[in-house]
Amino acid sequence: MPQRIRIIGVPMDLGQSRRGVDMGPSALRVAGLQARIKHLGHTVEDIGNLEVKQPEEMHVGEKRAKYLQEIAETCADISKNVQKSLEEGFLPLILGGDHSIAAGVAAGVASHFRKDKKQIGYIWLDAHGDMNTPESSPSGNVHGMPLAAIMGYGADELVNLGGFKPKAEPANIVIVGARDLDAQERKIVKKSGIHVFTMRDIDERGMREVMADALKYATDDTDGVAVSLDMDFVDPTDAPGVGTPVRGGATYREAHLAMEMIADSETMASLDVVEINPVIDEHNRTALLGVELVLSGLGQKIL
Repeated sequence: MPQRIRIIGVPMDLGQSRRGVDMGPSALRVAGLQARIKHLGHTVEDIGNLEVKQPEEMHVGEKRAKYLQEIAETCADISKNVQKSLEEGFLPLILGGDHSIAAGVAAGVASHFRKDKKQIGYIWLDAHGDMNTPESSPSGNVHGMPLAAIMGYGADELVNLGGFKPKAEPANIVIVGARDLDAQERKIVKKSGIHVFTMRDIDERGMREVMADALKYATDDTDGVAVSLDMDFVDPTDAPGVGTPVRGGATYREAHLAMEMIADSETMASLDVVEINPVIDEHNRTALLGVELVLSGLGQKIL
């Protein structure tokens, strides 16, 4: 069914050490995002980019959570825009930027549903767990912490966005495609009670079975599912221009199947696409694939 989509750009690269992901929103737009969504029959509104401070403007701050205050301020802005979009009948499509922005997206989606005492589920398509805290992180990069914050672990500035925690219940949160977790992070993931499907699970069971279970968990007694697509979910052979590439990821077709099944479920409440780095990409291949995956998530079919 035709939908109303609102595109929100967040050119954030404060959350990680490698520069360049702040150009992700531009790369996706250059790849024809708006026109191709319209071609599917949806109504599209692009409100441009939210204002994000640059690393050159400020001190890194606490080394266990670099640029935390500035990231939290941007996430609060994201939350307001996401909540407003949902209230006005739009599906928010948020273009990152590094993955720290997801804390703001989750706060906005959860706040919207919480007004009617409803819960959300979360599907996190990512090579990484993003479940570190300032105490466990070996790097202090906040892009490795947003899912922990959504769960209620970590820095108060992110955990308490919107004035409540957690943003979703552990039983309704699913990571798909994990293959690179830090040692301390593994302990947090196991303790948290969320569902994790690693690349081994996908190898053994296939993407169809894994996504069927992921959607079952995310939609169990919830009224909408927030989807977070880190482009490093896909193998670097197909998505070379990402912030933190890890070999052995989802194939081109597996990634499309995951998004197609999400579309088939008709439960997606928001979508963020993050960690595209044009500086290390090849002729914008990763952003072009990102657009394709967004289209699959919005209902594009082969036949």
